[in-house]
Amino acid sequence: MSFPNDFLEELRARVPVSEVIGRRVRLQRKGREFLGLCPFHSDRKPSMSVVDEKGFYHCFACGAHGDIITFVRETEGLEFVEAIEKLAGMAGMEVPRQTPEAQRQEVRRKTISDAIEAACLWYERNLHEPGGAEALAYLKGRGLSDHTITTFRLGFAPAERGALRKAMVVKGVEPDLLVEAGLIKQAEDRDETYDYFRGRVMFPITDRRGRVIAFGGRIMGDGQPKYLNSPDNPVFHKGQVLYGLAQAREPARKVGSVVVVEGYMDVIALAQAGIGHAVAPLGTALTPDQIVELWRLAAEPVLCFDGDVAGQNAAARAAERVLPVLKPGHSLRFAKLPAGQDPDDLITQGGTKGMQEVLDGARPLAEVLWEDERARGGSGTPEQRADFHRRIRDRVRQISDRAVQEAYTDYIESRIRDERRDQRGESFGARGGGRMRQIGGKWRPAPVAPRGARAARSEATRALGRRQQQVLLATLVRHPALIEEVGEPLGMLAFDDPFLDKLRQQIIEIAWAEPALDSDGLVRNLGQVGLTETCDGLLAAETLEHAAFARSGTGLAQAREGLLELMSRIGKPQLEAQLVEAQRAVAEDLNEANWNRVLSLRSALEAINQGPQFTEAR
Repeated sequence: MSFPNDFLEELRARVPVSEVIGRRVRLQRKGREFLGLCPFHSDRKPSMSVVDEKGFYHCFACGAHGDIITFVRETEGLEFVEAIEKLAGMAGMEVPRQTPEAQRQEVRRKTISDAIEAACLWYERNLHEPGGAEALAYLKGRGLSDHTITTFRLGFAPAERGALRKAMVVKGVEPDLLVEAGLIKQAEDRDETYDYFRGRVMFPITDRRGRVIAFGGRIMGDGQPKYLNSPDNPVFHKGQVLYGLAQAREPARKVGSVVVVEGYMDVIALAQAGIGHAVAPLGTALTPDQIVELWRLAAEPVLCFDGDVAGQNAAARAAERVLPVLKPGHSLRFAKLPAGQDPDDLITQGGTKGMQEVLDGARPLAEVLWEDERARGGSGTPEQRADFHRRIRDRVRQISDRAVQEAYTDYIESRIRDERRDQRGESFGARGGGRMRQIGGKWRPAPVAPRGARAARSEATRALGRRQQQVLLATLVRHPALIEEVGEPLGMLAFDDPFLDKLRQQIIEIAWAEPALDSDGLVRNLGQVGLTETCDGLLAAETLEHAAFARSGTGLAQAREGLLELMSRIGKPQLEAQLVEAQRAVAEDLNEANWNRVLSLRSALEAINQGPQFTEAR
């Protein structure tokens, strides 16, 4: 029993060799490979190399060699079909039924592939004959070398209506096969055919293994459409293929990245400039299938579309389509080219370095979503801000993976809170964008503070934050019984003032070492570690002037309420920011340490949220 080649290739692509072998053999990563004890002979030292990029394993001691199918068959004693069924279950794929009709279709696909390959060779030859002189001059004028033209197998389709048909019939290729392959078309009004591509520079489109399955053609001159792709055929489905994938696979593995650009010439220009890990969709927005294909090469492909409106719309559509298929550790990044420039222009003007700088500046998907949604509607008035917040939250709900959706929710809500802090006590005037302030019950223009005044205000803000930290610590010194309740979140904070931060740490350590200490006992212990002077200043009358709940003699309930409000003011924003970073670390590397930090931060925030909530001024 045989299976379609497309099915077998997809199966091998979905299931890494290391995943299959790793279930039976303990593997250790060594650079880009894995090493382990060979199960096919008595092995004391690791001699089996497993290479996911190549899709095979090899033992340097006994010579055992093969792919995932070979390994499963030889280690489990399964027949070919049984091995396929087991691996398909691992990959979440349905095994195709090999009916006589399916076998005939597979033979037909192979025949179509042969016809497309023959056409590719013919197009290539035409480019270097007198009839292809204009097309070759065009490619040379775009700066392409002979080596690049050969590598990408560029060619030329003559303008004659039946040139390809005649050439293929001479080789024994039947016209109906050429029609099915999308190389010629049947005329609607008469019984004749004509070549699908005429008068065009030809760009062969390959599958991931480098076999030609379709073509793209650029018109010579001013005809329309400027670019034309093959119609779908039994071996080619436009939404599942990326141009340049076969050439980009190895460079992408080496650099750990893949770049998505808009067109054929962008891919070729980047490859010639030394950036060989670039691919392009075929004139459409990225599809979910293409995104999954990209993730096989890199966890965060970089989309680098033109800086014009069309390019940015394409980027926005890609961001929209990726949301339902996002998964932990896999996303997209976005690099924006200067307005009016494509990669070819940028390389010509700034060289490879200039292009690389654009790629290095790629922004994460979460940031692009925020800015894209902000651009759809203003946020100057409360109503506009409410609408913006509703829309951005709706976008996040499109994420299917629960863990990723939760991480995005944390990010978005954190940015919304930051905006609210910026808006606190102020509103933007409708005229001229000037700030307004409520004075005497009416909204009036607020004067813009000079730079020196703004600096003084910033210093005053820092002083207020320091005073709040002092009051918080003073409350704990006066009421050590509260330390256990807020100890977990307090232990994760960091105060800017080094003396206060050291005092914070000492209070926690002393209280945990001697949980039954009263206020006097805690003060004595702080004195023993050299913090008498800092503690005295903390409990001074001027420090506690506006914080009655922290003074001596205050009841525990009142102190607790004031303490939790301060923790919400001081600790909650800091812990939320730490949680966003911790969740990002989990997305990049899901290990026990990173996950435990996320759990600890969530627990700390829950401890704060259980108390009275501090509501910011709106």
